[in-house]
Amino acid sequence: MSKTITVNVEEDVDSEFRKQASLKYGKKKGYLGKALTEAMMEWAKAKDADIESQALKLLKEGIKMKKWKFNRDELYER
Repeated sequence: MSKTITVNVEEDVDSEFRKQASLKYGKKKGYLGKALTEAMMEWAKAKDADIESQALKLLKEGIKMKKWKFNRDELYER
């Protein structure tokens, strides 16, 4: 199922995006939607990876909570 969205972007960004999309998909019907869908999925995956790396960093370093400091090893010892 697809959804129609309306967005505002800078002209130079739009021009470059359309140029790259047409090079990859050709100027066939739906090429812009395919390229935008791909770009949005890649952005979402990158954000998920950022969140996961931040969570792993917290697990490794521990979390400071006033006078208590927890890390993964200490939690498993209890």
